[in-house]
Amino acid sequence: MPWLATAGGLGYAPVAPGTVGAAAGVALFWGLSRLGLPLYALTLAAGIVLAVWAADGAERAFGRKDDGRIVIDEVVGQLVSLLPLLPLGRARSWVWVVTGFVLFRCFDVWKPGPVRLAEDRLPGGLGTVMDDVVAGLLAAAVLGLAAGALGALGLGALGPGAQTR
Repeated sequence: MPWLATAGGLGYAPVAPGTVGAAAGVALFWGLSRLGLPLYALTLAAGIVLAVWAADGAERAFGRKDDGRIVIDEVVGQLVSLLPLLPLGRARSWVWVVTGFVLFRCFDVWKPGPVRLAEDRLPGGLGTVMDDVVAGLLAAAVLGLAAGALGALGLGALGPGAQTR
């Protein structure tokens, strides 16, 4: 279980393991985004359930809540944050993917209201994962609004590799 919770050992990174985990989420996104929205969403839901289970077991193994080595929550939180890029046709735009990465890390570190509530009020692995899922949802909302608004203005296809609809 700790192996999965540390995203195959990435949680042992000596500097910024959460950022390393989120970067793994970006790499996973590039592959999973090819599945299309329905299969991506189904895979993401299964990943969240698996992450809760793994984080819960790892917390028991490590002897503390939300141990810094647990980064599977950042992986799934990052995948949540990038979700709006699929229906907007921006999944191959590195500008939008990097924007989603930065937004997720900001919400994950800052922990505004609902993110902090999820972390503080939910027990075990559920709280460990759900604060990142909520951070991902906030990032997804901002990312989706920005990409959608700029797309409506004809400016949404930013950066090399951007897709147009």
